[in-house]
Amino acid sequence: MPFLGQDWRSPGWRWIKTEDGWKRSEPCSSEFEDEDNPLNDINHAILLNSDEEICSTECEFASKKRKKDHFRNTAKSQCFYRENWIYVHKESTRERHGYCTLGEAFNRLDFSSAIQDIRRFNYVVKLLQLIAKSQLTSLSGAAQKNYFNILDKIVQKVLEDQYNPRLIKDLLQDLSSTLCMLIRSVGKSVLVGNINIWICRLETILMWQQQLSNLQMTKHINNGLTLSDLPLHMLNNILHRFSDGWDIITLGQVTPTLYMLSEDRQLWKKLCQYHFAEKQFCRHLILSEKGHIDWKLMYFALQKCYPIKEQYGDTLQFCRHCSILFWKDTGHPCTANDPTGCFTPVSPQHFIDLFKF
Repeated sequence: MPFLGQDWRSPGWRWIKTEDGWKRSEPCSSEFEDEDNPLNDINHAILLNSDEEICSTECEFASKKRKKDHFRNTAKSQCFYRENWIYVHKESTRERHGYCTLGEAFNRLDFSSAIQDIRRFNYVVKLLQLIAKSQLTSLSGAAQKNYFNILDKIVQKVLEDQYNPRLIKDLLQDLSSTLCMLIRSVGKSVLVGNINIWICRLETILMWQQQLSNLQMTKHINNGLTLSDLPLHMLNNILHRFSDGWDIITLGQVTPTLYMLSEDRQLWKKLCQYHFAEKQFCRHLILSEKGHIDWKLMYFALQKCYPIKEQYGDTLQFCRHCSILFWKDTGHPCTANDPTGCFTPVSPQHFIDLFKF
């Protein structure tokens, strides 16, 4: 007798016909449901009188449960899947039941390996930061566990490689602010899991922040060519490649020469023209003492009011023809005649918007 499951093409459950009607077959419980089974004739009085055996059994069960919970809480690997692409479905069809959520996409896409790629590192960190600001409570319990496992790997990578600690500090600051607000609202049941777990997670975040604040950049001894040995036009060309004003300021603190180049008005003017429109300039004009436009102050003033353009070495791609989300270098089995014309780069904010229903 056919019964439809989640997929209409699946064979469904196995059912058996009894005198009372059709019942689903359960192999594990069939022998216990048999009335003639000798296991059902156990004298329960014997069990009630053996308090010591029950106590030892409960202690053994509690010990196993503690070990199992400890293993789950200390697991550092990503749960469930490590896939390079997933199908994003937003409604039920005959072929697919349900819809894809943000937590499911976060679980299934391989973000653990993505943070090891320097092209994708900033992309993943920005995605985690946006989730920390507004979408943390929408994740499932497994997705939240994955979130903190991946965050742990990111922090350890920064502590070892000393790569872009400022970006991680901003992420942890936003995450700690969100958690403090959510813990105060625990009566509204906004958190998944025990409140003590979230307090431990908040303590871990504070520990990470302390480790990053104590991070000391190690100086590598190299007898070869250094950044200071490059000619001025090459140093100026490097500064013009930066798209973040804070990176320019940080590099300008290395040597007096770089500081002089980082204060160039034309450098900050091009940076403002790249990120913002001319109409936005007119609303936030800042003049210096000499009557000239202070482009450096203009940049940071405009940054507070308008979003800046984001640049990433590698991003997720979305196929409009197949509704598939995938990493660019892995591809996916596309059925379109011109697959490349259907691909759209997915920013971190667009990734979150894909799962808003």
